[in-house]
Amino acid sequence: MGTYENTSLWDHVRENRSAVTVYLLIVAAAIATLYFQGRVFWCQAGDLIPWSWNIWSTHNSQHIIDPYSFTHVLHGVLEFWLIGLVFRRMPIVWRLALAIFIESSWEVAENSAMVIERYRAATISLDYFGDSIINSIADILCCATGFVIAYNLRFWRSLTLFLTTEVILVLWIRDSLLINIVMLIYPIEAIKVWQIGG
Repeated sequence: MGTYENTSLWDHVRENRSAVTVYLLIVAAAIATLYFQGRVFWCQAGDLIPWSWNIWSTHNSQHIIDPYSFTHVLHGVLEFWLIGLVFRRMPIVWRLALAIFIESSWEVAENSAMVIERYRAATISLDYFGDSIINSIADILCCATGFVIAYNLRFWRSLTLFLTTEVILVLWIRDSLLINIVMLIYPIEAIKVWQIGG
């Protein structure tokens, strides 16, 4: 799952300011695109609390952190594994840049009208109207955090973290990253009924 080194990822980043510039430019481009898509900066209801734990409310995906933030951490873990598998010789700072680019691209795609309607039709996100910009920024940061965690924990411990987080999310909100992917691509009515509580 990529080459491991003893040097911390933070040390690599500090030594490569051009990579940091690229990180910031990618996120800035995502913010600009989300703005032109019509996304609000922070909660369309005007509530500026930093969190929302109720996935059934219109506040979901409108604040800095919510239960789905943990799935974005898992995005970072997955991206660390997959990018390391495909681009073994790529310096770690640029693998992180690629992960940030992938996550930023997903945030833009996720907030397109087509994907929003897909979420509303195929998943339990019946009141989903897209993310706020602050939520998308936080999701990108969560992904980067997951990438760093996977770098530090190595494969088996990060796999344990991944599976544990999935189980906790299933018990907590009856959803998880893997369930979300399945329901978005190939909706299963029995899962949707179970998620709703039927």
